[in-house]
Order: sequence, then structure tokens, then C-alpha cells
Amino acid sequence: MRQLELVSKVKKTFAKDEEALNARWLIRAGFVEKTMAGVYAFLPLGLRVLKKIETIVREEMNQAGGQELLLPVLHPKEHWEATGRWHSMDVLFKVKGRDGKEIALGPTHEESIVPIAKQHINSYQDLPVALYQIQTKFRDEPRAKSGLLRGREFIMKDLYSFHANQGDLEAYYERMKKVYMKLFKRTGLKAIEVRASGGSFANYSHEYQVLIENGEDSVFHCVCGFAENKEIVKSSSNMKCPDCGKKMQESKGTEVGNIFMLGTKYSDPFKLTFKDKNGKEQPVLMGCYGIGLGRIMGTIIEVHHDERGIVWPESVAPFQVHLIAIEDKHGQVVKRAEKFYTNLHKAGIETLIDDRKISGGAKLAEADILGIPYRVVISGKTGSKIEVKKRNKKTSLLETPQAFLARLNK
Repeated sequence: MRQLELVSKVKKTFAKDEEALNARWLIRAGFVEKTMAGVYAFLPLGLRVLKKIETIVREEMNQAGGQELLLPVLHPKEHWEATGRWHSMDVLFKVKGRDGKEIALGPTHEESIVPIAKQHINSYQDLPVALYQIQTKFRDEPRAKSGLLRGREFIMKDLYSFHANQGDLEAYYERMKKVYMKLFKRTGLKAIEVRASGGSFANYSHEYQVLIENGEDSVFHCVCGFAENKEIVKSSSNMKCPDCGKKMQESKGTEVGNIFMLGTKYSDPFKLTFKDKNGKEQPVLMGCYGIGLGRIMGTIIEVHHDERGIVWPESVAPFQVHLIAIEDKHGQVVKRAEKFYTNLHKAGIETLIDDRKISGGAKLAEADILGIPYRVVISGKTGSKIEVKKRNKKTSLLETPQAFLARLNK
């Protein structure tokens, strides 16, 4: 892609009305634009990152046996009344159609998936099954000040699993624990598994937290790997790990995913049952497994940045290479850059070429803000070679274009 044609533009300063670090960098770098509190538009660069995250999520859910579908955003009031959440969920957006009927904008999709599952699950032979979607959610959050970490409109992956018995549910739950840890690692995040409250329908659940300085949650964690959300710790003065007895540390974190064993919490209201081997009706047990894609993107910024800008992990970066031509008087540098850009494209390497007629210093400064993993400079000083610098390194090196291509293609 050519930077001259790119809609996204780097801003000289941070947005004055934005408090969250992740949104400040994403807006300044031209990845997102703020529409209103808790609502962001993804510009071309931001959408490329979001799609990379989505690809990783989809690959892991498919490998975990999930079947993808797409559920509606609009939910009938009676479904939410059936579960008792029409009045109890305080973040529920409610709208009224021209026919006078009230509907909800989906903040989560239990009330939507269970009636559909009821049409397809009849026998024990239909179980287990796992269904997931990547869908926009809406929540009337009272504290939408954390950028992409807490929005009123956001993209979420939610997978729902359906089981014939508790043992099968628990086995899949344990499987998803491993899937989640692998998934977050692929996006460049070091998540920890945190035991949390199960609310009104489970003894416990698990959150996946990334420890960051500006996190909204407090987590007690131990070197042995045990971690617990502060909300369910019985006594903050007794901070010994229940697994190994060592003193636990309290840190701030942000949640990027969670998993629950729902049991029959949502099966019962909709009479979701199956016939067992003896022909007897039994309730279907459920689990749910959520990941916020925008939250992952925002958390990546919170973790991977420095004083100069964003430092994207290679797995989710909008481009792999940022090719910069610093013009000379004879125009030979531009010709060399264009030729190398063509070669990179032919090799299947995603490249952003800075073909704008601005100073070399401005190009380099903006490259740091954008945070693309490899910065490649072609100038009169590099001769027949190119200057390569990784965004997360302080030093650069000169190498031939052929050697660089060979290194990336390994």
C-alpha cells in the first residue's frame, strides 16, 4: 500500500479529550477515530490490525471444534424476559420499533443462541457441539473512559458449548483454558489465568488478564502461576497463595477474555433438553467463552509502546515492512525503492511504502509512531544496500535487498 494514498494520517499531537493511553496512540497514529465516548471507528490501518486479530481468534476456535455462525444484533424482549435479564442487566440498550415493540441491542448472546440451539439439539447424538460468532456488541457502560478496553460498541468473539453431562462440560472447559493461553500468546500478549467469581450460575469462572499499569482490575498473583481476582479474595490482608503458601503480589490488570460453566442457567428458561440413550429428557449443560477483539488491540498498545510510538507484534501488525525512500537530487533512490517495493509485493510481504514528498526526518518520526515491525530505508547513503531497523531494536544494519528478502521468507 502507498502511504500517499492512505486515508489514515499521523497527527502531530495527542487528542486532548482522550484519557486512555491505548486510544491516545491509536488515534494519533491514524488507526482509529473517536466517534463519541466508548465508540470508535476503525480506519484502514486499524481495520488491518483488527482483521489480523480476528484471523488468529477464528483459527483457534476452529481448531477447538467450534462452528462459526452469525447471530442478530436485535433481540426480542421476550427472550430477555425469559431469563429475567430484561430488568436486571443495567447496561442493556433498549429501543422501540415503529410497531411499539421493545427490542434489545445484544450485549451478549445467550438469549439468542439458546433458542436456535433448541431447534437443532434433540438427542444425545447431537452433543457435544460448540458454536461461535464474531459480532458487534452494545453495552450502555457508565465508565467508557478506557479507550478500546471498555466500549459501548465493541467486537467480541463468543463461543457457546453444549453438553450432555457435567464431565463433558468440564473436559471442554479445561481444553478451552489451553486454547485461550495459546491464542493470547499468538497476539503478543502475556496473559495470566485468573480465578474469578462465577456470578449467580457457577461457583467460579476464569478471566484472562494482562498486567498493565493502567488496568481497571486488581489481581492477586503468585510466582507459582495461581492468580485470583481481588473481588473474590476473602481477606486482602491474607495474601498467601492457596497452592504453594508463598506471599502473593497485587497488580493492576485488564481482562481480555473470560470463560464460564453456565450449567443450565440459560437452558432451563428455554427448555433446552435432549433425549438420552434411554429416551429420557435431560437438560443441556452449557459453557461460554468470550474474547474482546478490540480489548486485545487496546491491550497490545498498553503493553507494546515506547516514548516514540507503537511497537506492533509481528503477528498483528498492519504491515510487515515500512519502506521509506529518502529522495536524492537525481531521483535514483525513488526508482530503487519502487523496484524493491515490487519485489516485496511479489514475495507476498505486506509492505507500506512512504512515497510522500516530505522530509526524511518526518518520515522516520512517523514510522516510529506507526510501529510497523521492520523499517527499511533507501537513501543516497545506503548505496546498493538497504538500512533495516526492527521497531523494537535501537540499532539498524545495512544489508542487501536479497539478504533481507531471504531472511523474511524463512
